[in-house]
Formats: sequence, structure tokens, C-alpha cells
Amino acid sequence: MSEISAVGVIGAGTMGSGIAHVFARAGFAVALCDVEQRFLDRALAQIRTNLEREAAKGKLPPTEIEPALARITTTLDCESLSGGEFPPQFVIEAASERFELKAGLFRALDRVMPPGAILATNTSSISITRLAAQTGRPGQVVGMHFFNPVPVMALVEVVRGLATSDASVAAVRELALKLGKTPIEVNDAPGFVSNRVLMPLINEAAFAVMEGVATAEAVDQVFRLGMAHPMGPLTLADLIGLDVCVDIMRVLQEGFGDPKYSPCPLLVRMVDAGWLGRKSGRGFYAY
Repeated sequence: MSEISAVGVIGAGTMGSGIAHVFARAGFAVALCDVEQRFLDRALAQIRTNLEREAAKGKLPPTEIEPALARITTTLDCESLSGGEFPPQFVIEAASERFELKAGLFRALDRVMPPGAILATNTSSISITRLAAQTGRPGQVVGMHFFNPVPVMALVEVVRGLATSDASVAAVRELALKLGKTPIEVNDAPGFVSNRVLMPLINEAAFAVMEGVATAEAVDQVFRLGMAHPMGPLTLADLIGLDVCVDIMRVLQEGFGDPKYSPCPLLVRMVDAGWLGRKSGRGFYAY
């Protein structure tokens, strides 16, 4: 497999913009794609702000800000990725955590990307094996699960589907190292390791609030002061997005067929009300 120098990122939300940021900072040519220009404009503005913040903290030479931004091109047509000046040898999607949406993207990418390109997903819970089955190149489909905020968090879960080749896993591990991340290889299962363990914790914390055991503030204090967590589970849920938490719990429930993974009714009601956490201004806390 040839050395990867250009990448495509599908989705310019929080995760997609963070992924584009770390690839561009590391010297890769990046094609960032989304369905509306306003999403791309917002992502570029956020990437600039984050690069400037890194420079202010001495983590990046100020002279690297503009070159990093110049490495990012944007497009509204994901199917045109392979025709650009620097056609990517690697594409990662960071779309919403819904199987049908991601499956459609993989079918489209499989049509337009060259045969040797790796198709990766930033999914935090959906089966890599199922996504790979949407393509004619299942050996080149792999999970590359970044953590939020992407420029800060060191971990990348490298997820091997049933058909994922050793070469694809090795290529993604090498990419993660070039980004300054720590890759940890796991096998395909609902929620992988991170969310299989984390989401039931968040869900149970929500049950404690719903049942009147404690306030959200008290639950979080227990975990910060008693378990040395940097933030409590409900603060973390607000950061992740309560809608994302519910989606992942449903993936776990479907994948394992076990009612213990049913999302807490309080979480579901909050999502229905539009209380999604930090991104909406209200979740377990007001922002």
C-alpha cells in the first residue's frame, strides 16, 4: 500500500472538523466535505480558532497556522473527491451515528474512490463489519475512532471488522502515530471498548437523577472526587451530546439484544425536548 499523503474527511461537525485539523496540522492535504457551505465555513473558522489557541499555548509555531489551513480544501460534492488536485488515498466519514446514513456514504465512496483507497469510519459504536459489507472492498474498511476534542485527546480506537485486512489496520495505525495519537487495536463489537463501558455508566447516572437518588451535580461530584474522573459522567454526556448517547445506547441494545442497554427514559425525553447538551445550550446543565 502506497504512503498516504492526502485524505478525505466526510462531515464537518465537531468530530469531522477536529479530524481535518489534526491531519492538516500533521502535513496532509485534506479534502473536507459536507452538505452545506455554512457547515464548512463554520468548521474552517473553528479550526483556525483552535490552531491559534495551540499557538498561544506554545504547542504550535504561529508560522504553521496559515500553511495548515491552506492544506484544507472544501467541497459540497463528496463524489468528486477522487477528481481533485490531490485525490485522497484514505477517506474517513464522521457523519451522524446512524447506520443507514453511514451505509449510504460507504456505498457512494466505494463507487468513486480508487481501488486502493482505504475507507474508514469514525463511528463510536456501529459495526465495522456491517459497513464493510456495503462495499466491494471489505478488507479496506476499518474503524478509526477519535475522541472529542480531537486535537487534544490522544486515543484512537483502531477497529478491525471481520474482513478488515492486516494491511489496512497497519496503515491506520501508522496514520494515527503520524498524527501524534496513540492507536489501540480492538475487534468489532457493539460500542467497541470505549462506549461499551462508558455509555452504560452515563445511562445509569441518568437513571440516578431520574429516580431522585441525587442531583446531576451530586452524581458528577461523586465521580470527580471519589473516582478521580476529570469530569462527571453527566457533564461528559452534555459534552458528547445527549442525542449521541441515546443513539449509541440503541446500537448497544440492538447489537446485544439485552434490555439492560435500553436508554434511560429521562435521556430520551431530554433529547425529544431538544436538550442535547453543550451544542444546544441545555442538557443536564445550562450553557
